[in-house]
Amino acid sequence: MTNTSRSVPLPMLVIAFTFALPVAAQETSPPPPRGEACIAVDSDAARLACFDAAFGRTQADTHAADAEAMAARSSREQQRDAAVADAQSPSERSRRRLGALFRTDDPMMQEALANAGKGSLLDSRWELARDSKLGVFQMRGYKPVYLLPAFWTSNKNELPQSPNPRNTVTEPLDLQETEAKFQLSFKTKFAENLFGDNGDLWGGYTQSSRWQVYNGDTSRPFRETDYEPEVLLVFRNSYSIGGWKGRMAGIGINHQSNGREDPLSRSWNRVIATIGLDRDNWALVLRPWFRISDGNDDDNPDIEDYIGRGDAMLTYSRGGHEFTVLGRHSLRSGDDSRGAVQLDWGFPINRSFRGHVQAFHGYGESLIDYNHKATYFGLGISLLEWY
Repeated sequence: MTNTSRSVPLPMLVIAFTFALPVAAQETSPPPPRGEACIAVDSDAARLACFDAAFGRTQADTHAADAEAMAARSSREQQRDAAVADAQSPSERSRRRLGALFRTDDPMMQEALANAGKGSLLDSRWELARDSKLGVFQMRGYKPVYLLPAFWTSNKNELPQSPNPRNTVTEPLDLQETEAKFQLSFKTKFAENLFGDNGDLWGGYTQSSRWQVYNGDTSRPFRETDYEPEVLLVFRNSYSIGGWKGRMAGIGINHQSNGREDPLSRSWNRVIATIGLDRDNWALVLRPWFRISDGNDDDNPDIEDYIGRGDAMLTYSRGGHEFTVLGRHSLRSGDDSRGAVQLDWGFPINRSFRGHVQAFHGYGESLIDYNHKATYFGLGISLLEWY
């Protein structure tokens, strides 16, 4: 879990509305701005809004796309009910029902259904709607890309350990509380529309590193780098639950490891299901997973009891700001109830830079710390956000 246009910040809209009131009261309205006049606008968001007004472009209306799909679905159901009502005998009724399984629907109706949710947060991230497809083998953003020069922890893990004796450190590591952290992430689509006009196959890669850059006594080593390749099959959905729109469902295979030798080696493989819903500026992604056992040669046999058996991510995006809450849990009670929560905030600073703040509390901030509980706080710049 991206390439969408930014909405105009709320303060700018308020200012524009305030100046527009006297003009709106007049008998005539001013003509829209000319394209060349927009070049002189300094703010990126304001310049984009100026060009949109000049050339009559409007943003994708998610509600309109949903309404059109709902009307098409209703029409299709009415046609089906009418066909059943017209059947005079059980044999005729059976024949019509069998024919309904193989009939070709109106192309316009199918197009409306396939574009439900066009312009939504999850559509922009996964190209779910029919008209959102951008083709295969092109690089897209996946998870946030950021650099945190300051990443502080409340509890250093100087003796990483695991139930496997081969993966237990016996001599304390020389670590500092403050280090740097950065993350790279991208995805690409391998195939489109594997099942009619639905079903896209994606490949993703994420790499996150913790660098003891301020630890000159130990030659500034990389304390931990986690590598996470994965393959996902994603389907478009269209349903509603309490005002939330179900947009996507997926299934994927995920490998995560730190690429180190014993006793610091950590790795695991998972089959991950994905359920995505959104509404307006919100998106909710639920991911339960099943671990594929490594057998007797397991670096971290109890990793699910700490990192968890699933996670949930809630995102709010508006005016260039992205807020994300990510929670994981072991789905166990009592002493086995463990997990973590992570907060991320990406925000604009100026035309060239975006800020990024991250806070984490719990188990598994990295693979080497999967069974180590600590609080982390990071501050830096964001190069690519979720949406």
